[in-house]
Amino acid sequence: MIDKVLISKKWIDYIEKRNLSLQYRKAKKYLLEWNFTQINFSIREPKVDKIYYFRINKQFRVFGFNENWVFKVIKIDNHQ
Repeated sequence: MIDKVLISKKWIDYIEKRNLSLQYRKAKKYLLEWNFTQINFSIREPKVDKIYYFRINKQFRVFGFNENWVFKVIKIDNHQ
């Protein structure tokens, strides 16, 4: 389903500022291994928008869309 993750410099800075780099890399590894249960990868409602998300940790989520086997990150959000 996913072979590559694209993330902009803005979101990399966001991750680093909050000391989430290690947790993000681990979640990304699970995503690329298609181990979706570890990161709670699923589609967001409404499903017609085709926006997916996965968990970095209990607090942060990564939102994006899947296009031609590439997951493009559009937002990282504080879930709480």
